[in-house]
Amino acid sequence: MGWRDDFWGGYTPSKPIKVEGGIKAKSKKGGIGDTWWSKRWVKVLESFGWSNRLERGRRYARGGQVLDFKLAPGKVAARVQGSVRKPYSVSIEIKPLIDEAWSRIIDEMSQKAIFAAKLLAGEMPQNIEEAFDAAGMSLFPESSKDIKTDCSCPDSANPCKHIAAVYYILAEEFDRDPFMLFKLRGRTKDEITISLRKKRTAGTQSPTLPETAPTAPTACEATEQKEASLSIDDFWSGKEIESFSVNISPPDVSAAIIKRLGTPQFWDSKKDFSKKIGSYYEKISKHAIEAAYTVQTVPKKTKKNMRRNIY
Repeated sequence: MGWRDDFWGGYTPSKPIKVEGGIKAKSKKGGIGDTWWSKRWVKVLESFGWSNRLERGRRYARGGQVLDFKLAPGKVAARVQGSVRKPYSVSIEIKPLIDEAWSRIIDEMSQKAIFAAKLLAGEMPQNIEEAFDAAGMSLFPESSKDIKTDCSCPDSANPCKHIAAVYYILAEEFDRDPFMLFKLRGRTKDEITISLRKKRTAGTQSPTLPETAPTAPTACEATEQKEASLSIDDFWSGKEIESFSVNISPPDVSAAIIKRLGTPQFWDSKKDFSKKIGSYYEKISKHAIEAAYTVQTVPKKTKKNMRRNIY
């Protein structure tokens, strides 16, 4: 009777069996997903007219009813605890992109340094979909026909609440590791980063030029070299400090080293390492920029003391 009621817009409520150690969504209310790519994943699913169905799955995700899942290229297999003792088996399949398509996509990614920088640091560039569009592909499913699902529960509607719960758990997993979204489309993190490095390296290699005898500098070049030279005494005395300038700006990828290396073994806190340490990096960068571009007057006496301490 449950599926008949659901067909007309309602459903017979059933209370799932509570489980210990299930994968529980961090979000307690509102939407699920923190990053733009996980929110985009949920928005795409909702655009298929599944809003009511997904709402039921959201409660399951927050209740920790998803026991486990395994993601492979093009496929997700999961177990979800429902109202009967035996967990339901869930399968979600999205057709992986072929090798030729990925080759075109990676070519497009490598054209923009910011794409490569963010991806190599473990971040998803905001406009990464442009690379897929330029290659004639799509990162996210374009219609419900692009997703093939199955659940061992008796509910004939698709998606059932068990499948929907896995969708939401995937959204939060994509928050943690955006490369899982690429893996679902057929490419692992290592495969993408290795290909990007090769493309970027190949683009920076310059051809070997034939050896030629050095030519004497012109009168103009000699004058420029003389003006550009600075003795050690002049350097430490600060004689040419007025002509020295530094351009300080935020990095394209915040805390890139931390994100690239991942969580260290000694980290035993429940808080996310990258987010916690990354926040410190952002504060340090902010203070550094403020200090660099804030005009400060240094008294002459202080300058003399600074020089005396140097020597």
